[in-house]
Amino acid sequence: MRKKDEMKVFAGSSNSTLAREIASFLKIDLGKCVLERFSDGEIHFYIDENIRGEDIFVIQSGSYEANFHLMELFLMIDAFKRASAERITVVIPYYCYGRQDWKDRPRVPISARLVADLLQAAGATRILAMDLHSPQIQGFFSIPVDNLMALPVLANYIQTLKLKDLAVVSPDAGGVGRARLFAKSMKAGLAIIDKRRPAPNEAKVFHVIGEVKDCDVVILDDMVDTGGTLVESAEALKREGAKRIFAACSHPVLSGKAVEKIENSNLEKLIVTNTIPLQGKSKSSNKIMTISVASLFGEAIRRINKGQSVSSLFI
Repeated sequence: MRKKDEMKVFAGSSNSTLAREIASFLKIDLGKCVLERFSDGEIHFYIDENIRGEDIFVIQSGSYEANFHLMELFLMIDAFKRASAERITVVIPYYCYGRQDWKDRPRVPISARLVADLLQAAGATRILAMDLHSPQIQGFFSIPVDNLMALPVLANYIQTLKLKDLAVVSPDAGGVGRARLFAKSMKAGLAIIDKRRPAPNEAKVFHVIGEVKDCDVVILDDMVDTGGTLVESAEALKREGAKRIFAACSHPVLSGKAVEKIENSNLEKLIVTNTIPLQGKSKSSNKIMTISVASLFGEAIRRINKGQSVSSLFI
């Protein structure tokens, strides 16, 4: 039987840097395992140490090759279950397929629910995520879900910028709750972008609701994908008289020409976390600043392992 405070943390291949930072915060070594691919592309995984009766945490983000990383995660969970782990907490910094959380038209899947079902079928007994695209995703699970927020980490950095007459801007109606909480913590004003999505990955900005004239503004979102919404929002805010324009998000998906759009925009800086590792041009962009959420995840893992409350980490 394991001692109460013992745990083992393993990592998939999606975000090994974040996993190592979390392990360093916890002052432990990552668990020993081997992840390989057969010549036909199939994943081969095995655990290279005894985990019977252990409290297991497996870290895997849904970044970039999302389908591959999900399959890798399912196989890892199954291996831990079959090796008699006592508990398997899946740490998913970025929950991929989270945007497909409802039927926006007939004859489409609810992909976020399907991923939840597959994680549970594989053997997950608890989920630890960050800034799920919508809170309802927690209800797709019949196991405990802890949804951390990156707001405290982002707020700490933004406070160092010493912005004046700050206004926090939600890029759509769905993000108003997040933006309101952030604005309250920063003692800032609140504004909302009125936008429409005529097609996936395409956004059109119509109005800015709220006062931003002569204000420094921070556009707050859970993720930035193609950058279209962000760039159009920055242009609209500039037209409304905003001074310095920043943006902050938890998940830098940054697909397609997103980095190029951001570099050519009115944005002074895009502040992101490392739930998804930057790749390609995003790593060298002067407009993209990365801050780590390793300590937040590490503290949540420590509290879960000890059976302590994690609710104080949510805000």
